Amino acid sequence: MKPLFLTTIISFCCILANGQTSVVGQTTVTEWQNGKNGALSITYDDGSYNQFKYALPVMERLGLPATFFVITGGIPGSKYHGQFIGRPVKTIIAESATIPTSAQNFLERCSAAGYLGYRGTITYHTKAAGLYDSGKAEQAFKLMDELYAKVRNGDFQPGYQPCDEVLQENGSTWDDFRRDAAKGYEFASHSITHAGMPGLDSVNIVYELTKSKEEISNQMGEKYTFSTEVPYGYENARVMSIAYKIYPALRNRMPEPWLTELDRPSRKTPAVNDKDYVQWQREVNTRAPLPLMKSWVDTAVARKDTWLVLVIHGVEGLGYEARPVSLLDTYFQYIKSFDNKLWVGTFGDVARYMREREAATVATKIANGKIKVTLTHSLDKKMYNLPLTLKTYVSADWKKARLMRGKQSQMITVNHDDKGSFIQYKAFPNEGILTIER
Repeated sequence: MKPLFLTTIISFCCILANGQTSVVGQTTVTEWQNGKNGALSITYDDGSYNQFKYALPVMERLGLPATFFVITGGIPGSKYHGQFIGRPVKTIIAESATIPTSAQNFLERCSAAGYLGYRGTITYHTKAAGLYDSGKAEQAFKLMDELYAKVRNGDFQPGYQPCDEVLQENGSTWDDFRRDAAKGYEFASHSITHAGMPGLDSVNIVYELTKSKEEISNQMGEKYTFSTEVPYGYENARVMSIAYKIYPALRNRMPEPWLTELDRPSRKTPAVNDKDYVQWQREVNTRAPLPLMKSWVDTAVARKDTWLVLVIHGVEGLGYEARPVSLLDTYFQYIKSFDNKLWVGTFGDVARYMREREAATVATKIANGKIKVTLTHSLDKKMYNLPLTLKTYVSADWKKARLMRGKQSQMITVNHDDKGSFIQYKAFPNEGILTIER
């Protein structure tokens, strides 16, 4: 059963013209901001340059926010870059000549793979991490043995070469990100190097995530350390257990008791959901035709519980599964056409809203014809500071209502539904008593 967001009410009942009974003063937190039917977040992975050159101007023209998960180590001016935390790599290379890769040493060898002093070794790390995560440990071990044998044989050119995703960021700067953040776009961590973290040992996972977070905090401000996406969308339990302690919101996993998660590979739809919310991730890739992508939006609009999270990588020929900007323009216009029914918010803002709503308590009192509303929650007020949308029922003969916040006054038009007359307004949790009067 879904929990009911009811108000603690001291009030009276009135009989409407149609004979229905309405509780004047009853106040609830709407499912989504501004009472919309559903929510949608546009998210981009990797921070490739064309996302900002081509896609962002389209979203800016339409007034659509988005979240960019960026690889921090590749941006000029960054303090923290990729490195191996552990024993000297020469020692590890020497051991590999006599000790085969096994469960006992795989994570160390895979963690070091990109930092052995040669170009091209990072691809072995990435592939081995994927094999290991999918349960193909023996294949991952053999791949490490192959890599280290080639290193000992001198088959690679000396130097360091990052993965393609880092190279595709070329052209972006922290100044660009700060400028775009000021327009309402969210920038969040996608690690330092886009590492395959199931193939890293714990200390190197912590380095990738904490130092990326620290970089963003220093460059952008603490506000932008709320969200992250661990690269490749991994939901590896060991990796997630570490990431949960570093970031409040992961696009990979949000194991909330009130949220059903349908990740990118899932073939399920939100057709049946017994929780308050469902997060439905869909990837805007070359295998998703435009009519299918539009149907995802239609589903989010038609339901009351769906948060559609769109995942985009490459744009205009640059990056993984790149889509032309003309298609994105058409798609974003379709999303915008549901402006009155669909809340388009950043990943961080939608996550904040849901958590605040689930933790909220609303208390209402009526005295001398005035309705007094108090909204509270016990979450960290610095991190969870998004206003919630409240819906308060008023007397049937009211045409307008005055909302008082201390000395500030706001006039609100009264609307009607099948339960009665109501007003809808935003309120910050823990801001004090709100007074509503005719």
